[in-house]
Amino acid sequence: MTDVPVDAPLAHRVPDLGALELLLAVARLGSLGRAARETGISQPAASSRIRAMERQLGVALVDRSPRGSRLTEAGTLVTDWARRVVEAAEAFDAGAQALRDRRDSRLRVVASMTIAEYLLPGWLIALRRARPGTAVSLRAGNSAAVAERLLTHEADLGFVEGLAAPGGLDSAVIGHDRLVLVAAPGHPWARRGTPLDPAELARTPLILREPGSGTRQVLDAGLAAYGGLAEPLLELASTTALKAAAVSGAGPCVLSELAVGEELAARRLVRVPVEGVRLRRDLRAVWPAGTRPAGPARDLLALTRGSALG
Repeated sequence: MTDVPVDAPLAHRVPDLGALELLLAVARLGSLGRAARETGISQPAASSRIRAMERQLGVALVDRSPRGSRLTEAGTLVTDWARRVVEAAEAFDAGAQALRDRRDSRLRVVASMTIAEYLLPGWLIALRRARPGTAVSLRAGNSAAVAERLLTHEADLGFVEGLAAPGGLDSAVIGHDRLVLVAAPGHPWARRGTPLDPAELARTPLILREPGSGTRQVLDAGLAAYGGLAEPLLELASTTALKAAAVSGAGPCVLSELAVGEELAARRLVRVPVEGVRLRRDLRAVWPAGTRPAGPARDLLALTRGSALG
């Protein structure tokens, strides 16, 4: 008599794959002990699994004797069905592996400008050593563009700078970045003897990144208590353009410390100290909420976490 009600869910009425594989091994080898060894379990565990399957189905499947184990008539019939189930499971597994192989053959990354220009090249070189068969594409944009591409499934993993992850995305903080105020050596701020205060920074037109960028987000939040940012002197969409404008003497700008090291060392730009405002932001890996990075996206995320960014 079966222990399982006839109206129970199918998963409760049908033996699991492990039990079916064990039954097939008993049929092929004629011995419960040998079948247990082949499937990697103990003989008592194999006996228990066969008895549980018999209770589940409500029929005897195996006759046990000192000479070995022999299938009953019902056991022979169930074995034929089990073989088809196991073959279907093997086909399912092969299809799933093909999907994983296709997923692992490419990685689409989208990142905000600073991370794309100054951090991702090193990470992608390391990923290529670990996964030489994975083709990687990288697109750069501001934080809002990164979120859009992830949410429309145009990318597998993203990276942004800012105070929080964009809506609809899960994230992991992988490091931190400081923003610095810089100006050309001829600018009056470059010769200041005291740090700039937030109120003066807020009321001065600056060369700025566009709305939606992580840099703009941090500045907007930091200077909100001082009336917010003044109308931009220039509004540019790339770090390279901002640096070029600042070096030319067009005006001061705020950039990632990662981006201006060479210009500061060569004195093409001068760092202007600022007191009383937090110009620090998180660097985040981001992906659609409710999912988890897998395959090469998971490996790239692990590489970024291991890089111990300031």
